[in-house]
Order: sequence, then structure tokens, then C-alpha cells
Amino acid sequence: MDVPRPAFKCFDDDGRPKRSGTVWTASAHILTAVIGSGVLSLAWAIGQLGWIAGPAVMFLFSFVTYYSTTLLSDCYRTGDPVSGKRNYTYMDAVQSILGGFRFKICGLMQFLNLFGTTIGYTIASSISMMAIKRSNCFHESGGKNPCHMSSNPYMIMFGVTEILLSTIKDFHQIWWLSTVAAIMSFTYSSIGLALGIIQVAANGVFKGSLTGISIGAVTQTQKIWRTFQALGDIAFAYSYSVVLIEIQDTVRSPPAESKTMKNATRISIAVTTTFYMLCGCMGYAAFGDAAPGNLLTGFGFYNPFWLLDVANAAIVVHLVGAYQVF
Repeated sequence: MDVPRPAFKCFDDDGRPKRSGTVWTASAHILTAVIGSGVLSLAWAIGQLGWIAGPAVMFLFSFVTYYSTTLLSDCYRTGDPVSGKRNYTYMDAVQSILGGFRFKICGLMQFLNLFGTTIGYTIASSISMMAIKRSNCFHESGGKNPCHMSSNPYMIMFGVTEILLSTIKDFHQIWWLSTVAAIMSFTYSSIGLALGIIQVAANGVFKGSLTGISIGAVTQTQKIWRTFQALGDIAFAYSYSVVLIEIQDTVRSPPAESKTMKNATRISIAVTTTFYMLCGCMGYAAFGDAAPGNLLTGFGFYNPFWLLDVANAAIVVHLVGAYQVF
């Protein structure tokens, strides 16, 4: 005969259903949020900065991200880190600590950031879906058909999918979606990395320079703007702090949520930085200063087209999950 569980075992100290997240589910959520299709632009970013500044800047942003998220994880509870009042969202934490007008300013900035991020995800997913369709079209026609198409149906399809997934009320119930999305991010990153290694082997030499693309290939003004854009690309590739508190709210206790989150952050930042360094550096070694903004496009539609289709499909699945995390 089934014995009913005591009520206190089914609910947390705030009366909400007991949280079940672990360091591994939190890591999956973080990896889903942080490793986006932006990893494919890191070869271009390193191409603007060169072999010295490129990797150095990447390590710098990894440290800044780790340090800032470690501080932020201590803001989940106000007062005592074990029994203090919970802050369920980033905005709750800001209101609890700063309050007043600062809370409103931070809220505006956060939602503008999220709005821009989700628009970017919608556009990026439609581009990947179009790339699959265009790749197959080019392959079937032998390159004779220009294969023009509209991105609108693909953006609508992505939007409808997100609306349906958004009907799932509790964020912690979609841990499986973050796990799948994290696997997909590793899939397309690994494909880009593998193709970069193959290209380097075919070239027989590591391309690139110590200081990045030189003045002459671009003007001095372009060099300056490209450098700032590269810094922005790398910074954006590490951005997930605005959803860290929401991820932490899925973690069970004991141990204290902040302790679990710090462990998850260490794992995630280490994995992320390793992948970023490999993908960015191998992409730059393969193409040098001519590294494309999207690493996958540098290999064309045919080399091999089915593998690029798999990579683009993985990007779409990952962005579906990442949209829900944000």
C-alpha cells in the first residue's frame, strides 16, 4: 500500500513545489544559455584581434563572467544563504538589494537585453533552416538554381514552436529541453571544430597573424571598428548572467543553492572556454584573416553538405531550447 508523503517533503520552505535541480541540470541550463550560435563567429573575432590578443581576451571574459556570476549567485537569498528570503528572478534580487528607481532602470535594461536576444535567436534559427533548404536545393540542381526563398515562414514556425513550449508552466519541468539543447550546441560546435581541423590539415599550415587583419586589407577606421565588434562578439558569447537567478531557482537544497550554483558555474565556464578556444582558434588557423562571420559558411554548401545540414539542424534545436531558458 502506498503511504502518502508528508506535505513538508513535497514543498520547499516558500510553499512552492519542491525543487529538484542539481549541479548537472543547472550546468545544462547554463550551457544552453551561454553556448549559442555565437561560437561560430569567434574565428572571425580572433581574426580581428590576432593570435595574441584574441585568446587573451577570451580568457579575460571567462574570468570576468565567472567572478560576476559567483557574486550574483549569492544574491539568490537575502540575508542568510540557507534560510533567507528567496529572490526568484534577477529583478527580485535587484529590488531586494537596491530597490526604488534603480530597480526600474535595471528592469528596463534586462528586458531590452532579453528582447534583443530573443529576436536574434529567431533570426538565427530561420537563417539555419534556410541554409538547410538552400544547401539541398543547390545540391539537387548542381548549383544552377539560385534557390531564393523567404525567411518569413521559418520565423513564423519558430515563433509558433516557442509559444507552444511556453505553455509549460514550471521552468524546472523542461530540464530535458536544456539537456537536449546543450547536446545540440556541442554537436554543431564539434562539427565546426572538426571541419576546421580538416581544413588546417589540407592547408598544411596554420594561417593567421599575431595582430589580426592588417591595415591595408582594411582601412584604419575599419580596423578600429572591427576590433570593437570582435570584443563585443566575445563578450556576448559569455553572456548569461541575466538568467542566472532564474536557473538557480530550479536548484534543490541542501546544500545551499549558492554552493550548487557556483559548482555549476565552474563546470560550465570551464567547458565553455575550452570549446570557445578550440572552435575560435582552429577556425582562425583554417581561414586566417579571411575567417567568415559564421564558421560553417566558410566550407560552402558541398563540403560535405549533409554534415553542414546536421550542424544547422543542431543550431535550430539548440536555439529552441535557449529561447525558453531566456
